Amino acid sequence: MYAILDIETTGGKFNEEGITEIAIYKFDGHSTVDQFISLVNPEKPIQEFVVKLTGISNKMLKNAPKFYEVAKRIIEITSNCILVAHNTDFDYRILSTEFDRLGYEYNRNTLCTVELSQKLILNQPSYSLGKLTKSLGIPMSDRHRASGDALATVQLFKLLLEKDTNKTIIQSSIKYHDRRNYKQKLKSLLDDIPTVQGVYYIHDVNGKVIFLGRGNNIKAEVNKLFLKVTKRAIKIQERADSISFDKTGNELFTRLKYAIELEALSPKFNFKKKLKNTTQNFNNEDFIIIEKGREVEEHAVILVEQNEVFGFGYTNLNFQEKRLDILKTVLTPVENKIQSKNIIKNYINKNKVQKLIRL
Repeated sequence: MYAILDIETTGGKFNEEGITEIAIYKFDGHSTVDQFISLVNPEKPIQEFVVKLTGISNKMLKNAPKFYEVAKRIIEITSNCILVAHNTDFDYRILSTEFDRLGYEYNRNTLCTVELSQKLILNQPSYSLGKLTKSLGIPMSDRHRASGDALATVQLFKLLLEKDTNKTIIQSSIKYHDRRNYKQKLKSLLDDIPTVQGVYYIHDVNGKVIFLGRGNNIKAEVNKLFLKVTKRAIKIQERADSISFDKTGNELFTRLKYAIELEALSPKFNFKKKLKNTTQNFNNEDFIIIEKGREVEEHAVILVEQNEVFGFGYTNLNFQEKRLDILKTVLTPVENKIQSKNIIKNYINKNKVQKLIRL
């Protein structure tokens, strides 16, 4: 089902135009099954050159319904339809902008008869609606009025449907504003994420990390993010090009890794939180924390010396608590020792660590 439309506007600055007239013909591929035509009070003056072009004056629109009064009818007649217009980008932008002003998210898939004509009716001197319909023998009345232009577009679209004999060009030309392709991309990204504990990095098309997340099940966390409809989440979804991850094996390492990476990378879409740093010392000056590793028989190790966090890392060896020289070569030193100390101390106070060895 198609909703073939034309919109006339006040003219003016980009995205500040108002609708003065709209015509929509609901078309099932064979005939028109419904229609809606109305002048619209844009609540702003029409530019003079537009008055001369369309013949629609400010006086004519004084008692016309405002957009919010016709919005419900527009939603109903275009529901489950592909929007078709001659230069759909313009008409769809204007319509979406008006709905945005009402706080309503208006999404419809679109087809453009300009683009289709260039693919299916070759070598035309002009693809403007007036000149193209004239060269094709399509009758047109009320040029630059919504109803006249929309009716001519209906006839043009019928011709394009007939010319698309394999039924592939029109189908491949649909622009999916319902985010179909975009949702498929997110699904593909999600398919590559395992159900493990750790941190994940969302990269943009240039490989830059734009968001850092964490969780006991990072696949579930990414899925939650991709289902959110907040402005921040949608921006992340739109820019997501790839996802990488690091397994951590335990909650303490997840917190530690997340905090260290957040400070190092400063991803664009992460909230910047000021952490309250503690000056309290540990109960012991020198000790090793041993937690569950990422794999079987692997240990996650944190070394604290003289009440400072030396570093953290993973090892399969069990004797290293007695061989600090070997252990130190395995561990990754931490730069922000106060932040790391704060995370570890808070964790120890609230959770039972797997093993703590005093040195």
